[in-house]
Amino acid sequence: MPTYTPPIDDIRFVLEDVIGVAQLAALPGYEEAGVDTILAVLEEGGRLAAEVLQPINQAGDAEGCHYENGVVTTPKGFRAAYDAYCAAGWPAMTAAAEFGGQGLPHLTRVVLDEMMCAANLSFSMYPLLAHGVITVLERWGTDELRQRFLPKLIDGSWGGTMCLTEPHAGTDLGIIRTKAVPSDAGSYLITGTKIFISAGEHDLTDNIIHLVLAKLPDAPPGTKGISLFIIPKRVVGENSASGESNGVRCGSIEHKMGIKGNATCVMNFDNAQGWLVGEPHKGMRAMFTMMNGARIGVGVQGLGLAEVAYQNAVAYTQDRLQGRALSGAKNPQGEADPIIVHPDVRRMLMSMRAYTEGTRALAAYVGLQVDVELLHPDPERRQEASDLLALLTPILKAFLTDVAFEVTNTAMQCYGGHGYIREFGMEQFVRDSRIAQIYEGTNGVQAMDLLGRKVPEENGRLVKRFMAIMSADLAAAAGDATIADIAKPVADAAQLLQKVTMGVMSRAQANPDEIGAAAVDYLRIFGLVATGWMWVRMAKAAEAQRASNAERADAKAATARFYVTRLLPQVHALAMQVDAGAKPVMALDPARW
Repeated sequence: MPTYTPPIDDIRFVLEDVIGVAQLAALPGYEEAGVDTILAVLEEGGRLAAEVLQPINQAGDAEGCHYENGVVTTPKGFRAAYDAYCAAGWPAMTAAAEFGGQGLPHLTRVVLDEMMCAANLSFSMYPLLAHGVITVLERWGTDELRQRFLPKLIDGSWGGTMCLTEPHAGTDLGIIRTKAVPSDAGSYLITGTKIFISAGEHDLTDNIIHLVLAKLPDAPPGTKGISLFIIPKRVVGENSASGESNGVRCGSIEHKMGIKGNATCVMNFDNAQGWLVGEPHKGMRAMFTMMNGARIGVGVQGLGLAEVAYQNAVAYTQDRLQGRALSGAKNPQGEADPIIVHPDVRRMLMSMRAYTEGTRALAAYVGLQVDVELLHPDPERRQEASDLLALLTPILKAFLTDVAFEVTNTAMQCYGGHGYIREFGMEQFVRDSRIAQIYEGTNGVQAMDLLGRKVPEENGRLVKRFMAIMSADLAAAAGDATIADIAKPVADAAQLLQKVTMGVMSRAQANPDEIGAAAVDYLRIFGLVATGWMWVRMAKAAEAQRASNAERADAKAATARFYVTRLLPQVHALAMQVDAGAKPVMALDPARW
C-alpha cells in the first residue's frame, strides 16, 4: 500500500525563500497572513491529507461510486472524511470573511490542494468544485445571490459544480443547446443535458449548487450567446434551507479509467429554476473565473500525483534488493544491492525529483500572482500579475499534467512488475493522472490558447513582460559563480524560446495552420524554460543558506544541474519540430487515411 508524507520542508523553502510569501502580509486584507500563520495552517492541512484522506484513497478507487435511480453514493469513508474536512474549517480558508470565510491568501489553497490531491485526488475534487462556485459568486453574483448561496457553500454544507459541455459539443461551447426561459418569479427555467460533470451528484452534502451555461431565447449564435445560471439541486427556502427537488437529476455516472471515487455525471435539467449570474449573453466571461481557477487546480492535481508517486518510488528503490552496482557491491553483506544504486534507476528518480520540485515552485509563483492581482494597491503591479496569470495558466495546466503522467509512469517503471500490481498503488496514480491531460480543456486546447491568443496579445505584451522578469533573474544569477553553470543553460533556452516565438508568429501570418501545428511543442518549450527559471531561483536561495543547511544546498544544486543537463535540452529538439512548420503535419490528404 502506498504512503504519503506532506513535503512541508520543501513547501516552506519554496514559499519563504523562492517566491517571497512574506510580501502577502503587506497586501490590504492579508495583514494577519504572516509566514508563520500560513505555514501553521498548511502543516495542519498536511496532517488532514496524510491521516484522513490518504488512508481511504486506495479503497475508494477499488470501490468507486455507486449509482441507483438518480442517487449517487460515494465510497466508504468519504462522508466521514468530508465531515472532518468541514469541521476543521477548510472550505472557508480563502473565502471572503463577509460570508463566513477566513480570508487567507489564495496561494494557501494552491498548496493545500497539492497535498490533498497527492493524498486522494478523487476526494479532493468534491471541495475543489465548490470552491470554484464560491469564487464566481464572490466576483459576479448579485448581493441577493451571494447572501442566498455563499454561507452554505463556504461552510461546506453545500457542494458545487460547473456544467459546461453537452454530448454533441465537446470543447465547442458555442453550439450548446441548453435553454433558459425567463419566468414570472424573476428567475429562469433551464432545460438541457450536461455531461462529464465532476461531483455532479453525491451524498456528501444535502444540496449541490450548479453553475450552468445555457442560452436565452434571444441569444446570438456562438459563444457570444451564452449566459451563466446558478441552479441548486434542491429549492433553497428561507434561511437557506434545502427543500424539494428543483428539476435537477443525475441520469448516470461514467465508468472511468481513474478518479473512480469521484462521480462524473450526466446531469439533466428539466425546467430547473435558476438565476442569472452576470449579464445576459456574457456568461463565458463569468465562467472563465471558475475555469481559470480550475485550470490552475488541475495543474496542481498533476503536481500532487507526481509528488506521491515520486515518494513511493524512492522508498521502493531504497528497499528493493536486486543486482549489484556496476562500480562494485554497495551492500556486500546482503545478497544484492538496493536498486537505487543503478544509474538507470537513479536517472528515473532524478527526473521525477527535478520535475516535481521545479513545478512546485512554478505553481507557487502562479498562485502568488492570484493574490497580487486581487489586492495589490499599485495598479501597475496588479496588471503585471494579471498578465503573468493569463500567460502562465495554460502552461501550468498542460505542462504540469503532462509531466505528472510522465512521472507516475516512471514511478511505476521503478517498481518493475510490482508497479503493474494494484496493491502497490502505482497503477492508480497512472490512471488518475491521465484525466488531468484531458479535462478543463485538453492540453492541446491549452497550447492553442497560449500560442494562438496569449502570445500575440497586444503585440506580445504578456510574453515580453514575462521575459523581462525572467531575464533579470538569469542575468543576476550569471554573475554568481556558485550557480552560473545552472543559469547559463536556462538563459540560452530562454533565448531559443524567444527565437522560436518570433519564427512561428512570422510564419503564421501567411499560414494560420502554423499555430496549430506548433502549439503543443511550443508550450512544452515554454514549460521547460519556466521550470528552469524556477530551478535557478531555488539553487540561488539554497546556496545562500549553505552555512545553515548544507544538505539542502547540495541537494538543490545537484537536482538543478540534473535538470539543466538532462531535461532542459529537450528544448532544442522541440524547437526543430516547431521550425519544421505545418507542412509535414498537414501534407497527407485526409481522404487517403
